[in-house]
Formats: sequence, structure tokens, C-alpha cells
Amino acid sequence: MQIKCVKDDVFQSRADLIVIGMYENEDIRNPFLLKADDLLTGRLNRLINVKDFKGTLGESLLFSSSAEIFSEYFLVVGLGKPDVLSYSKLQEAAGLAVQTAKKLGLSSIAMEFFGEDADNFRADETAEAIASACGIANYSFDTYKEKKPQKTITNVIIVGENIRDVRQAQKGIERAQIIVDGVSIARDLVNTPAKDMTPSHLAQAAQEVAQKSQGIIRIKLYDRKECLKKEMNAFLAVSQGSIEPPVFIHLSYKPSGRSKKLVALVGKGVTFDSGGLSLKLGNYMETMKCDMAGAAAVIGTFATLARLKPSLEIHGFIAATENMPSGNAIRPGDVVRASNKTTIEIANTDAEGRLTLADALTQAQKLKPDFVIDLATLTGACMVALGEEISGIMSNRPELAQSLLKSAQESGEQMWELPLFSNYDKLIKSEVADVKNISTVNYGGALTAGLFLQRFIKENQPWAHIDIAGPAFAEREFGSYISKGATGYGVRTLIKWLGSM
Repeated sequence: MQIKCVKDDVFQSRADLIVIGMYENEDIRNPFLLKADDLLTGRLNRLINVKDFKGTLGESLLFSSSAEIFSEYFLVVGLGKPDVLSYSKLQEAAGLAVQTAKKLGLSSIAMEFFGEDADNFRADETAEAIASACGIANYSFDTYKEKKPQKTITNVIIVGENIRDVRQAQKGIERAQIIVDGVSIARDLVNTPAKDMTPSHLAQAAQEVAQKSQGIIRIKLYDRKECLKKEMNAFLAVSQGSIEPPVFIHLSYKPSGRSKKLVALVGKGVTFDSGGLSLKLGNYMETMKCDMAGAAAVIGTFATLARLKPSLEIHGFIAATENMPSGNAIRPGDVVRASNKTTIEIANTDAEGRLTLADALTQAQKLKPDFVIDLATLTGACMVALGEEISGIMSNRPELAQSLLKSAQESGEQMWELPLFSNYDKLIKSEVADVKNISTVNYGGALTAGLFLQRFIKENQPWAHIDIAGPAFAEREFGSYISKGATGYGVRTLIKWLGSM
């Protein structure tokens, strides 16, 4: 998809679809809307009344164009309340335009530069929001389809009459396209069936990201033997039930100049989760190719670093494995010793992600990073608490949690803070080991999982855990621009957060 910004009259554009926005309850006598109504021979005003169109976010009106407009169709999208035009509102409106064009089989869009009259308008940020939503909405995964879908948009023009700095807007578009590339890589990795996305294949995907960076990103891969030397017994316990060999992946990026901070990103990399001997029910297993979405988010983020060039040293850690049942699989009741010497009673083999993360977090902290962030499709309990579209964040540093929450909001991803309630720590105490991998009660599972991970974080180490079990994989459409399947959740937040430091 080619996206560019021009200073012009959107009504004179020659794209297949012209798109303008309307605020909630906006007066049709507004000069801009009056002009649109005139060009549509009064149909806009009539249809607003007939359809009771208010301009709320998610609403739209579609017209066949008149002779005065050089396009096939004309679309009005709701922008919601005009007080503050947020990043997420811009994305919803732009995504709706792209989805409409795809359904109509169109290939080009001319879109009004939404929000030029808003008090908080910034050409680069607004253009980034619009362009990123267009790219994400245009995504399709058709690798396994013999007949490839043709409904993709090839050109989007963002048209504004009052743009002070087109070059600044274009910078926002260029940044958006880099972000969309990273999100798309993450989505492709998660959407790929588990038989083709084994730990070795995931490691190969990470290698390809490093190779394309032309040396800016480096990678080290550790096999089972090398992981044994590092005493990563919790991770290896999960892997022992599968015939697929585990791989520990370490990606690294260093800036050309002085580094401001050192950041470690840790992604859960269970490429398929059957539950192990604590076998999942069949319908719960159907989407478990997505259990490496945290790892995919880390790889997708690294895919952007060579072009975005943040002034940070960034490391990515992924303990990649399958969780499978076999005669060699770990058993409920077994005890393993993680690489930080903590012993873990495995009460349930389906609580495996936290075992792999225990060793990955320990390895990450050997670099003495300023921050450790882990992303994991960790608990169904987080989905019970927050639903499918919102991730849960837990952190031992309030200021770190707030900075990530702000970055999520500014990038259009939904996130909510959950507590590391220390009184629940007793729920994961074990009679035979230092800690147990599941709670003794049926409630608060997301919180006890966070408390389990905190056992592997040094006291002075700033850390945040993001449970992405809900938003990592959409079993229905999320809003206007995220289709079913992998979402690439976390990439946008991480890029925004890394860029804020």
C-alpha cells in the first residue's frame, strides 16, 4: 500500500473512494459539509435525517458519487465527539474507510486529513494514526489459499486544505509504514499453523529479521545442550514432551551513538500449547498456535529497529518450545529448579508459559537492564477480568506501568493495570518446593501468575508484565481495522514506549 499526503481539495480527488469525516452532532451548515452536500445534490442532508446519522464513532454513510465528483463512491465516517480527536478515534475512522473500500473491491482512497481543526492536531502524529490504521486494516493472511483475495487497497492519499507542513505529515506516514511492517510480521508469525511455526521456524524468522538489518541487529541461538549449561531447567521441562527441539533466542540492537538506556524485552514463545499432560479440551486447543504471540511481538518490534534507530540498547529474549503430551512429558507434581535456583512444583502442566518465562527473565537480568518488559499470552483469567480486547499490565514500578499505559493509549492499543497484590502470594506457596506454578484457588489467576513471575525478578529490577492473552488473537473483528486472527498486539505500544525514552 502506497500512502502519501497532499495539500489539496479532497473533493477534487480522483480516487475510487473519497472519504470525509463528520463530528458527532455536527451542524450540516458547516461550510465543509455544505460543500459535500451540494456536490452530492442534497443527498447528504437527506440521508443524515433518514438514517438518523449522528456522526458517532463507527457510523458511516456511503453514496454513489455524482457527476461533480471524480470518484465512484463517497463515504462519510463518524469521528465521534469533537472535544479531543484521539489517536484511537482517528484509527477507527480510517480503518472503517479501508474496510468499506475492500468490501466494494476498490483499490484507491482519497481521505480527508481528519482533525485539522482540532486543538491537539499535529500533522505528523495525526498522519501516523491514519496511515497505521490503513495499513493494519489492509492486512490479509492468504499464504495457504490457492485463490488469493484481490480486495486490497494499493493507494491512499491523505488530503488536507490547511496543512502547514506536508513534509512533517509525510514523516508520520513513513513512521506508520515501518510500524505496520513490524505489526504485519508479528501477525504472520502467529497466523502460521503450528506445524510450520515450530521453535526452529520461529528462530529462523528471528534470524531473517537480523539478516535484513544488515548487521544492525544481532542474534544468538542456544540449543537444548547449551540451555542445560545455563541451567534453564524450567524451560527445558516444558520442552521435554515434544519431539521438536527447543531454541532459546537472543536478539540484540545497539545504537550507533551512546545508548541512553538498556532495555530487555521478553516474549513467551510457546509455539503450540496442548496443555501437556494436563491436556486442554479440544475447543480450547484450536487457537493455541497463538501462544507465541509475545515472542512474535518482540520479533516484530525488532524488525523496526534498524529503520527507527532508537538511542537505546535493546535485547530480546524468547524461550521457544512446544508444550506437548508424551511419555517423556513433565508430570503434575514434578519439581524443577529454574536458572535462578528457585525450585518450582509443577501442579499443572498447562501453566507452562510462566515456567519458560522464569528462565527467560533470569537470563535477561544478567545484562543488568534498566527495564525488563515481558509480553505473554499467559492466562485465561486475564480475559475473564478484562475481556478480549484489553491486556493487563502488572509492574513493580508504578512509573513504569504508567509510561507503558500512556504509550498503549497513544498507539491505539488497549491496556489496563492490574495489582501485584502481595497477600495473594501465599496462594502459590508449595509444600515441597519454593513456589507452585498455579494458585490453590480458582480466582485471581492473572494476579497469581504475575506474582509467580515476580519471584524471578530481582528486588532492584524495574519490570513490567503484560498479559496479552485476550488481544493477541481476535476471534471476532476488533473495531474497524483489526480483522479476525492475529493482531500483532504489543508491537505498537513497545515502539511508542521505546521512542518516548
